[in-house]
Amino acid sequence: MVRSTTIVRASDALPLAASVDDEQTEQALQEHKQQAKLIFRRITPNAEPRCSIESGQYTLHYLIADNVVFLTIADKSYPRKLAFSFLDELSKEFASTYGPKVETVRKPYAFVGFDTFMSKTARLYQDTRTATAANNGLDKLNDDLQDVTRIMTKNMEELLWRGDSLDRMSHLSTSLRSESEKYRKAAKNINFQAMLRQYAPLAAVGFFVFLILLWKLW
Repeated sequence: MVRSTTIVRASDALPLAASVDDEQTEQALQEHKQQAKLIFRRITPNAEPRCSIESGQYTLHYLIADNVVFLTIADKSYPRKLAFSFLDELSKEFASTYGPKVETVRKPYAFVGFDTFMSKTARLYQDTRTATAANNGLDKLNDDLQDVTRIMTKNMEELLWRGDSLDRMSHLSTSLRSESEKYRKAAKNINFQAMLRQYAPLAAVGFFVFLILLWKLW
């Protein structure tokens, strides 16, 4: 289920709005909310517009639209398609309500009143069966959201300890390295099989001659 949501300005990570979480949720997600702040600082103009970052029993999903980052912390088992559908709904409503004001605000949480819409929408997405049925019935997901395999997935440890980037080119570079390694291994396998086909008959004949000589000498 969706646990907590934060909205910030992408250019400077200024908090614009956040869900009002109860004390139990605050305590449970304290570490993950700190991780969310790290993610906000890592976002650049070249960052992936949609990304899922796994961290323990939770996954942090974010969506960037019109210089605004919408991030929600959800259970790891919660479907990515629903998480991004939820964020997509928030981004559309936020843009229609506050869009022109985003670049002008200076104080944090200037749009705290947006929590009403976030809370109402989050309740609709608590039950995955209801949310799935609603999305299927209204066909609200666009092609990008339907194909969740296009969404970059990271691990929080990669961001914390390896300093991985959220940029598109970094993701592309990683993908190219992975593909290159895959094809390199495939090429080695093909070459090995070709060598076997070429020399296996000679090896078999040689082994046969060796057995005959050994039998005669015995």
